[in-house]
Amino acid sequence: MWAVIVGLLSFSGQPIAADTLRPLTDTTNRVVTVNRILIIGNKVTRESIISRELDVKSGDTISMRRLIKLVEQDQRKIYNLRLFNKVEVRWLRITQHQVDLLVDVNERWYTFPVPIFELSDRNFNEWWQNYNHELRRVNFGLHMYQYNFRGRNETLRLTTQFGFTRRFELSYRIPYIDQKQKHGLIFDLSYTEPRNLAYFTDDHKLVFRRDEKKLRTTFLKGLSYTFRKNFYQTHIFQYQHINSTVSDSILFFNPNFFVESNRQQNYSVLRYFFNSDHRDVMAYPLKGFQFTTMIAKSGLGSGNVNLWEINATYSRFADLGHNYYLSNYTAGYASSPNNQPYSLYGALGYKRLLVKGYEVYVIEGPLYFLNKTTFRKKIFSRTWEIDGLGIEQFQYFPLAIYLKSYLDIGYVENYPYYQQQNLNTRLSNRLLAGAGAGLDIVTAYDAVIRLEYTFTREKTQGFFLHMRKEF
Repeated sequence: MWAVIVGLLSFSGQPIAADTLRPLTDTTNRVVTVNRILIIGNKVTRESIISRELDVKSGDTISMRRLIKLVEQDQRKIYNLRLFNKVEVRWLRITQHQVDLLVDVNERWYTFPVPIFELSDRNFNEWWQNYNHELRRVNFGLHMYQYNFRGRNETLRLTTQFGFTRRFELSYRIPYIDQKQKHGLIFDLSYTEPRNLAYFTDDHKLVFRRDEKKLRTTFLKGLSYTFRKNFYQTHIFQYQHINSTVSDSILFFNPNFFVESNRQQNYSVLRYFFNSDHRDVMAYPLKGFQFTTMIAKSGLGSGNVNLWEINATYSRFADLGHNYYLSNYTAGYASSPNNQPYSLYGALGYKRLLVKGYEVYVIEGPLYFLNKTTFRKKIFSRTWEIDGLGIEQFQYFPLAIYLKSYLDIGYVENYPYYQQQNLNTRLSNRLLAGAGAGLDIVTAYDAVIRLEYTFTREKTQGFFLHMRKEF
């Protein structure tokens, strides 16, 4: 990996500005009228998808200072569609008090057939430390991603996976179904059939059973309605129906896997999500803030599943100047009642929610709190424009490296079932803390590689590798 990075640093391609969202500049504060807004470079993307993000409209009469500020915000919003490698807005003076705006975009590549060769475990660190990096613990298959489908920012995803877990998924996201581009739909279908299944947690580590026969089958179908009220706020109402069946062997080893030792769990879920996102760049934010909340009820129309959940997060990103940045993330979760079957257990250790240094553990409970503070220093940032490359969508190659230090703290209240059985009590009902230093490597197509060395409150330490951004 380091050889690749060193090679990139010495690459002789033509460098361009690291920040591809280039602002307008003007030393005066005259009042101007926006005559036309011209959009170029969008060979696939429909113009309406781009113009939807613009606060500035044709015919607006506005001061140059205000125009510059709005255009900078609009550049960020267009870039955050994640459809373009580069977004640049320039103004063309027609008269002293009349300007045209030119929105110039460079589109990404939108079709990705991605081979699946992935770990069946929660993360690389769990696979390496807990399961002796066995190559047999892998899944293989194919992800097919079609981004910007029909040029309308729609996403079509098809997954065919074999190995430890057979999985077939189809997801179709339509962000806008109306002319005003406020209402959207998401369709989800999935079928999973693992032959290696975590059926229990012992000392905060998942215990797996492997069998030649399928251990669990799960069929999920879902429909989500999205409402994007304005540029920064989105509401999502989601309905899912889940039908799961487990083998007798799973119930033998853990009778609490499903409610009342049933082999089948058939229920519906209704969720509401709210997202208020004011971050500068979603792929790796350095400025702004984000607030999210989720309320869910599992067990609609079912007598054997009953679960209420509420979750809220708040993240803040501050530019301290001189390439120093500070970020803080806070999350809280509560569920009721707290006597759930094992299949509905959750908390820290799942879905990137963890205290650094505890990557190899799952710390389950009906209530948790998490806070992460990170201090960053940008030590390298450069974007290459590779002339002569046949595929235009890969001509821009950005690379940024951040040196960081961090402190994570968390707390998980244990499940009553574990308390009664004196199980998984070592890390629950106590303050968890992890601190350390590392590097973040940010590159093309929103890729983030995190290299971290962490010390924990339990006086353990270690190197951890992550292949996506933290929050």
